[in-house]
Amino acid sequence: MIPIKTESAWRGTADCRQCGIRDMVLFADLREEDFALIHAPIDDLELPAGHPVVRMGETATSLYTIRSGVVKLVRNTVDGRQRIVRVLRSGDVIGLEALMGPTYDSDAITLTPVKVCRLPLQVILRLNRETPRLHQRLLEKWHRSLKEADDWLADLNFGNARQRVAGLLLKMRTEPDPAVTSIFSREDMGAMLDLKLETVSRTLNALIREEVIEPLDKSGRHYRIVQPQALAQPRA
Repeated sequence: MIPIKTESAWRGTADCRQCGIRDMVLFADLREEDFALIHAPIDDLELPAGHPVVRMGETATSLYTIRSGVVKLVRNTVDGRQRIVRVLRSGDVIGLEALMGPTYDSDAITLTPVKVCRLPLQVILRLNRETPRLHQRLLEKWHRSLKEADDWLADLNFGNARQRVAGLLLKMRTEPDPAVTSIFSREDMGAMLDLKLETVSRTLNALIREEVIEPLDKSGRHYRIVQPQALAQPRA
């Protein structure tokens, strides 16, 4: 069950035709006649930071398209630790594994305030059968999500602590200003990079002292990249 913080968070049936990011999401290629196949409600949800969208092992009933905000996918390792296996942003889909199995593979937790569209699985399955354009879109999303998950783990778990932190800072650059990067709590960074909290803090502080990055807030979540080359090719 998804916790809804305020009454205004529940918007009712979404207007997919007028979606501001429709060109990025699953329904980008739907035509007018395709919308007649949608009988179950598609809802807009607004969730605050730190809330679960889905839980690992939970019965999969819906997919979620992210309209805005950032979501982390978290899995537990055999030794009980949490690992962040991927970060999702606007246009990404949560729960694609529901098309292949009965449960969700990861916890999906909001890192920032998030807006999502909840798409009932029955709607997706029907459109998938009757609308080849959506089927192709699903295959593209699936392939991209697998590649990005592989790239994420490969890129951020290679090298020493400085190289890993530098890689994350570059990956989390924001639009429209690529000189600004927004990161997460030190604990989350440790879970992403397989580093201890103290190591993450020490590495960030070193980059600040060396004026490679400049803090933009007191919470240590937003930085300006002053020397991008020093991050792109951090010393060993």
